[in-house]
Amino acid sequence: MGARNVMRVTDDARSRILAATVVCLGRYGIAKTTVDDAAREAGVARATVYRHFADGREQLIAEAITWAVAQFFNDLAEAVADAPDFPTLLERALVHAHRAVDQHEVLQKVLETEPERLLPQLTRSAPLVQAAVSGYFAERLESEVLCPGVDAEQAADWLSRMGLSFIISGGMWDLTDPVEVRRLVREELLVGILADPSGGSAG
Repeated sequence: MGARNVMRVTDDARSRILAATVVCLGRYGIAKTTVDDAAREAGVARATVYRHFADGREQLIAEAITWAVAQFFNDLAEAVADAPDFPTLLERALVHAHRAVDQHEVLQKVLETEPERLLPQLTRSAPLVQAAVSGYFAERLESEVLCPGVDAEQAADWLSRMGLSFIISGGMWDLTDPVEVRRLVREELLVGILADPSGGSAG
């Protein structure tokens, strides 16, 4: 994606409050995090939080989770930006993202202690995330040789859905093994989409 972010993240008071809220979610959990906690962590007045999040705690938490997801995918886009071709990009993205989810302290803590609260919040972010990833893939597929009759946007939409599902759960595939990820990408996901899915560099 180059310099363009997958999802726009601004460095201002609002994003500082969101970042502080994410810290609080990891420390106290979703159920116990309050507006006062977020304000204290961000170093701002309670009134400042309400100025940016007029609907209060529920809006703050929902947007903090969406913000954290955006940060995750911006980091991912930077990690794969120099991939020489689309198959390599997809391989690196799956490995990096799966590892990042496993190592994300806040996400793992909340998933362990409050999955019933986190999953509905993530579901709210899902359409935005999927659309952003799909758009990114469509842009990259424009420079690839596709199989006859393949529509880049439709292929990107399918790949984004499959990719996101693999990031959360690798299923039968070991996403910590680059060789297995290479097989998944070049012998499964991209067959029927790229004219030469086996080409390019190794991940």
